[in-house]
Amino acid sequence: MIRIRKLILLLLLCAAAASARQQPAYDLLIKGGRVLDGAGNPWVYANIAVSGDRIARIGRFEAEARRVIDAAGLYVCPGFIDIMDQSGGALRADGTAQSKVRQGVTTGIGGEGGTPGPPDALDKYFETILRQGISMNFGTFVSAAQARVAVLGAANRDPNPEELERMKGVIEAGMRRGALGMTTALIYPPGSYAKTAELIELAKVAASYGGIYATHVRDEGAGVLDGIREAIEIGRAAGLPVEIFHLKVAYKRSWKKTMPRIHELVMAARAQGIEVNADQYPYTAGGTGLEACIPSWAAEGGPAERNKRLKDPAIRERIKREMKKGSPGWWNIVEASGGWKNIVIAAVPEGLDKQFEGRSIADIARRLKKSPEDTVIDLVASTTARISALYFMMSEDDVRTAMQFPWVSVGSDAAAGSIETARGKGHPRAYGTFPRIIARYVRDNKVLTLENAVRRMTSLPAAKLHIEGRGLLKEGCYADIVLFDLNTIEDTATYENPHRYPRGIPYVIVNGQLVIDQGEHTGARPGRIIYGPRFQAVQAAAR
Repeated sequence: MIRIRKLILLLLLCAAAASARQQPAYDLLIKGGRVLDGAGNPWVYANIAVSGDRIARIGRFEAEARRVIDAAGLYVCPGFIDIMDQSGGALRADGTAQSKVRQGVTTGIGGEGGTPGPPDALDKYFETILRQGISMNFGTFVSAAQARVAVLGAANRDPNPEELERMKGVIEAGMRRGALGMTTALIYPPGSYAKTAELIELAKVAASYGGIYATHVRDEGAGVLDGIREAIEIGRAAGLPVEIFHLKVAYKRSWKKTMPRIHELVMAARAQGIEVNADQYPYTAGGTGLEACIPSWAAEGGPAERNKRLKDPAIRERIKREMKKGSPGWWNIVEASGGWKNIVIAAVPEGLDKQFEGRSIADIARRLKKSPEDTVIDLVASTTARISALYFMMSEDDVRTAMQFPWVSVGSDAAAGSIETARGKGHPRAYGTFPRIIARYVRDNKVLTLENAVRRMTSLPAAKLHIEGRGLLKEGCYADIVLFDLNTIEDTATYENPHRYPRGIPYVIVNGQLVIDQGEHTGARPGRIIYGPRFQAVQAAAR
């Protein structure tokens, strides 16, 4: 009997060993691609093996895997990190993030306008999108404007000491729940009503949690240098890094002259030990609401109060004058765009004439037989919803110059979407930002080397945000990986037809799972939350 038992045990062990030999060593093997590590090093031929959500091995080796991708003729690099994403609300509605993952984005960082919902409920938002499933990783900032609105509403005044403490509490609530830092968008009321001293005090709270200060500066046109100086001062006084959102010079008279001066300003700050960086999108048009054409003082109290003012004949005449001549404390985006012919309606809410979409204000005004100023005032006053517009206000030369600064990464300033659910015209950056960098500025125009371009889209934003385990192809890192064909990669989205997916990106992997497989979305939703650098310590202390 003992001998029989030993024989059975031996047979079972042999069967287990045979079964183990038959099991593939890895979940995924990417073979024979030109591997770009994300750090800026020249590509090398290598295989990449993935186990679970991590890169298990990189090099020249033979192995078995459950899925093998032949990457011959393709480049393999880390997943792209969109450091200026707007997908907070979009991911709650549709977690597949089609327009982002199809262009190779595996991580989006939102929050220019703040957390999706109240900062003290950020953890609930994260729970919701994880439960529903998301196809890319996502993190967010908390906004100074959220703190202001929570305490002061849309009032145009300074907070008193007690109110400032309550505002700081709003920032702290977001940071404790995983926000990556604090943002401002200082051309938009009521955020634009905040003075520098107020922002410094709020930023100190973000700094205490290891966060950064990211900002749409107060002036991106004639006063852009002053806008950046204010951002640097906030970073210096509050003791935290600074990120300049969507770096640009939106003022024709300053084209070619001011961008080099911005570089000098930033490098001087860095030489003093102030960490200053920026991001940009590779287009000459910006995109925001049509209400940006209205002086900011008129927005006090919110959209409904603004619209009452717009219908007052005396106030209306004042606004029309200031649209032409400017207003103290307001960045004149009309002047920055070079006139009404360069401001184009992208999308209108339900109830407004869809024929306006794709037309310039100058053209619409002619058709309506009104002045451009009256046309804009009437359109804005007709709804409390946002009318989206494109503002053609940058120089291609400046875009190329900024792209070569070593401290500039890439951000789309766009939300994830899909062709199926798209409304209006929109901005092509939502579908084309990252492939456009590679196709237009690397392959076609030789503005950047491929290695440098990939670094700007991967390890540079990861380093700025202190995101561990992402932005590099390295053993032990998360398996966020993009495969693309340098010969065919192309952004197909245009201003006329913005809702088009790019070409030449056949595979996108997020946390070890194929999200884009042979150019098609698999439906997989393996995305994770990107938390602030001290989130785990806060959670541990709370327990």
